[in-house]
Amino acid sequence: MGTATPLHAEHEALGATLTDFAGWQMPLRYRSELVEHQAVRTAAGLYDLSHMGEVEISGPQAAAALDHALVGALSAVAVGRAKYSLLCSAEGTVLDDLVVYRLAEDHFLVVVNASNAAADFAELKTRAEGFEATVTDRSAETALIAVQGPRSAEVVRGLVPPAQADTVTTLKYYAAAPATVAGQEVLLARTGYTGEDGFELYLPAAQAPALWRALLEAGRPLGLEPAGLASRDTLRLEAGMALYGHELSTDTDPYSAGLGRVIRLDKPFVGRDALAALAEREPARTLVGLRGSGRRAARAGYSVVDGGGAVVGQVTSGALSPTLGHPVALGYVDTALATPGTELAVDVRGRPEPYVVTPLPFYRR
Repeated sequence: MGTATPLHAEHEALGATLTDFAGWQMPLRYRSELVEHQAVRTAAGLYDLSHMGEVEISGPQAAAALDHALVGALSAVAVGRAKYSLLCSAEGTVLDDLVVYRLAEDHFLVVVNASNAAADFAELKTRAEGFEATVTDRSAETALIAVQGPRSAEVVRGLVPPAQADTVTTLKYYAAAPATVAGQEVLLARTGYTGEDGFELYLPAAQAPALWRALLEAGRPLGLEPAGLASRDTLRLEAGMALYGHELSTDTDPYSAGLGRVIRLDKPFVGRDALAALAEREPARTLVGLRGSGRRAARAGYSVVDGGGAVVGQVTSGALSPTLGHPVALGYVDTALATPGTELAVDVRGRPEPYVVTPLPFYRR
């Protein structure tokens, strides 16, 4: 049914419903996805993200190798900070979206999507050839636990030594620092995928169960709930965040997906020429937010149609928003129809349901 994460026994003990995701056995939900979603919006949620891939790049030319491999200028990232970037093909399509942490001048950690982990590692290794840089796959030995929600800092701060309380409080968004949480040495990052304040904790796989239990125990009195993939998906959808395999794929380019801002065309990198050409012209289709007025949710793969019933796009993700109480969706539509306020419809099992193009994100804390 897929590879078990280092926290598998913890999920079973909590009665989680498990599902196969990208070749991993992952908790889909524990009590209920609605309870978990609301916990993250109002208090905190605890996630096992150990399925994500971690690739370490070190050496005198590690920064130069990443500048060549990715669309962003990673050499400009300060030590202790993180950057969202893309791994693109030579043709300019998206192979993966990822987060890069600069741990030291010559030491980076690249965090990639589970479904692409092996391919990304191989691709980064190939692209680093000719640079004085070593690329190492740390995925199997690394666990990743996330605490997300408005009370996440309170949860984490209660488990660090008094001398590190300020580290937690003052850590900036998209920054990381070493910390000792519940006696475990971790890389503590203020990042996440929920639209809330939150932390991601990287640590050796063997130490993960003890840390998970400590976070659960410390967080429960503050309203923390263990949370699965189902709530993670509705949370990131409300926050207008792309998911690889849905909004991003080898069929999409960064400009159509609204990610042109992360591309630095003023440096050479794999895919630069193709992306420079794409930057010159308007994309045929554009990723937009869609807000429904009924109760029937649009789902991935459903057709977006205009007033005359002609297909003008496709939904990539959709759900009934637990926070907002109405359906929301992400999808690609003909660029001429991508202006907020444009009234369209989604074919929901043969019936057109009214949807209007809406600015992203749907939800902002």
